[in-house]
Amino acid sequence: MSTTHAVAGGFDIKTLAVELQTMGVRTREAVEGRQGGAGPSDAGFVWIDGAPLTVPVNGDYVSRSPYELVMHSSGKAGRLLRDGVEIGPVHLHPRPKIYDLETADGVPYWKIALMHLDSLASTVFQRCVYWGTGDQCHFCAIGTSLAGGRTIPLKTPELLAEVAEAAARLDGAKDVTLTTGTPNRDDRGASYMARCAAAIREASGLPIQVQLEPPNDFGWFARLKDSGVESLGLHMEVWDQDVLRRVAPGKHAQGRALYLSAWESAVEVFGRGQVSTYFILGLGESAESVMEGCRAAIDRGVYPFVVPLRPSPGSIVADGEPPSVEYMREVYEQVAPLLADAQMMSQDTRAGCVRCQACSALSTFERAFGGGRDGEPAPVGA
Repeated sequence: MSTTHAVAGGFDIKTLAVELQTMGVRTREAVEGRQGGAGPSDAGFVWIDGAPLTVPVNGDYVSRSPYELVMHSSGKAGRLLRDGVEIGPVHLHPRPKIYDLETADGVPYWKIALMHLDSLASTVFQRCVYWGTGDQCHFCAIGTSLAGGRTIPLKTPELLAEVAEAAARLDGAKDVTLTTGTPNRDDRGASYMARCAAAIREASGLPIQVQLEPPNDFGWFARLKDSGVESLGLHMEVWDQDVLRRVAPGKHAQGRALYLSAWESAVEVFGRGQVSTYFILGLGESAESVMEGCRAAIDRGVYPFVVPLRPSPGSIVADGEPPSVEYMREVYEQVAPLLADAQMMSQDTRAGCVRCQACSALSTFERAFGGGRDGEPAPVGA
């Protein structure tokens, strides 16, 4: 598929990206991806027209999708169909080589960290003080991975460093993303994340993003940077305070003012565009409130990573539906030019979800302004 011409059926990459991420794609074949966890999950990893995408392949709503992926016999590529009409080719990301390795104690590497296309990602602390309480985030499924035996409770700095070094060497990993369940209500895990980042940086040299709630002491931002962290995620999730109170009461209790102050302090340390926040669409908020939040973030040098709700099994909203294609496209069309005007495009972020872009279609809208990802990475050893 070309980046400059409409693909079959009049679809361009923006339309495909938005529709695939909100509707999902039906497939009879196993697609390399991620199940459960603290962030966007239950999706397959694919490349379409040079754009990295995580595309839902599970869930009741996916069974109603007009899209179908038909695999070639090689298992490395396939054809994308919409209502039975071929749209174009899809390239699958190969099974990472590190998934066949394990530690000296017999822990599979894939239980320590996962490859998200060309990014290595790990939930360092697989539990959260909010999980199973009235403060639990409705969209989160962090407890399901551990219950399903797909991970271990705590990743040590040594384990993460071992896997990161192998991922860079064997699978061409370009960066590392470390997220965490909130282990306490003080530093929110910042001290432990700094230790992990330092070990990873020494072993692999890869740029690192850390994602966590704002710690009570913003001095942790400088300490995280000193440990080797180059990008920081401080995720408000929802700008509308009434919606946030309903779907993430633990985060709401901290107050919007804390997040705004944390954003500003973090940007002073990491620089414009190296701090990001998730905004999840489809939880009952309005497009107007989303744009108010995106403008507030961009004005402070924070990249708003806009993603559709992906109802995850095991989460409180597991039976929910993703937002409409029209709604997502409306927001993307407004956010991309704001990022361009602010000269804060995704390709300038050194590590993390914004650099990867696979869980959002925003990167495809940045292309109109000279930004976004365009082109699959060369195979390791090429």
